[in-house]
Amino acid sequence: MTIPALADQTFVVLLGGALAVTPRVRADIFGARFVAADGGMRHAAALRVTPEIWVGDFDSTSQELIAAWPGVERQPYPVAKNETDGAIAVSVAVERGAREIVLAGALGGERSDHALMHLLHAVSLAQEGLAVKLTSGEEEAWPVLPGSQEVDLPKGSLFSILGLSPLEGLFIGNVRYPLNDFSLPFGASRTISNVAEGPIRLSLASGRAILIARPYDLSGA
Repeated sequence: MTIPALADQTFVVLLGGALAVTPRVRADIFGARFVAADGGMRHAAALRVTPEIWVGDFDSTSQELIAAWPGVERQPYPVAKNETDGAIAVSVAVERGAREIVLAGALGGERSDHALMHLLHAVSLAQEGLAVKLTSGEEEAWPVLPGSQEVDLPKGSLFSILGLSPLEGLFIGNVRYPLNDFSLPFGASRTISNVAEGPIRLSLASGRAILIARPYDLSGA
């Protein structure tokens, strides 16, 4: 079970992908601290927040955006670096005490490689004990590791579980298509397009996966 983080241990990292400011996003960011990664700073105005630090190589940031936030500390990095701006921003959040991280703008956008990297990075962070959620507002994602967890989804919303390895002992409850002690081979599509009946219950004996949900898509209701 993940221990809830204190308010000052919850960080939102603003990334460069798409971000719709939905009620669920508002709930995710309430009371959090903020770190912006390069062009992800453009989301700050829509969210009505001021990040405490802005990091990156700033190759995706216009001079107009820089001029709009003169009071925010900037930490520049060279374009030729070994990590993405998002990974650097997450490291800064962890250095400042993050135990729970929301990656806002992590899904969708023009760069599918970056979106996939955010998903993989989230799993590695979860393996280190951090609570991680990714969101675009329209889509949300969580790492799924051995153990039990509950994911708060509206009744009727679509979700899928993507195995990043073979999965053993998978349990999915409070859903239209439940599974109990299920073995999912790597690459199998059995866990795509399920429907939540409310908050869903998960447990996993071994393996690694990602749950991707569309909380506002009730087409499966």
